[in-house]
Amino acid sequence: MPTSAMPSPPFPAPDSAVLALIVANAVNAVHSGEASIEQAILHAAVHGWYEGHIEGEDACPGCDFRGPIQPRP
Repeated sequence: MPTSAMPSPPFPAPDSAVLALIVANAVNAVHSGEASIEQAILHAAVHGWYEGHIEGEDACPGCDFRGPIQPRP
């Protein structure tokens, strides 16, 4: 497997205020009984990915790389 530098940092940035809010909401949902750990992780992952997508578009206008297409089994 080739080892090369990523073309850009991960999105959202680890110190992103939006990411911190997503994680805090997930933790609070588990503590309050509103969500199971699995539900909170799924919610945080989906919303973190979405926010990363938005941040990535802003950081790299015109980029169209979405990763290699993987055949479905």
